[in-house]
Amino acid sequence: MIDKSILLVEDNSDDELLTLNALEANRIGNKVVVVRDGAEALDYLFATGVYKGRDPSDMPSVVLLDLNLPKIDGLEVLRRIRADKRVGLLPVVILTSSVEEEDRLRGYRLGANSYVRKPVDFDEFIKATGQLGLYWLLLNEPPPD
Repeated sequence: MIDKSILLVEDNSDDELLTLNALEANRIGNKVVVVRDGAEALDYLFATGVYKGRDPSDMPSVVLLDLNLPKIDGLEVLRRIRADKRVGLLPVVILTSSVEEEDRLRGYRLGANSYVRKPVDFDEFIKATGQLGLYWLLLNEPPPD
């Protein structure tokens, strides 16, 4: 079951706050679950570790995934998501400040649904976040369960 929530995987508290403020500014009131490293993201998705009691069928609508994460980097998180049939079709948007072409290529090769560079300008970031929310939460039709 997909519950129209957002899983934000972000280790930088400033970027986390910026993203949450941008979602709010766009009147995207969906629940946002924030995890701060790749290992915690996988624990959340697979209901392990500190999320052991979480209902594993309660999946977010979209994962906003940073690449430069502690413990397990974003590309490895993406690889593990795509390798597991329970979450393999979950939409994953890489939301990163990386300007490395190799990161973008690897992200798409590993199955990212989208790759978005975080705009430096706050107004541009608000606009980009609103477009992401509108598309992934309202327009996109996920695969059947």
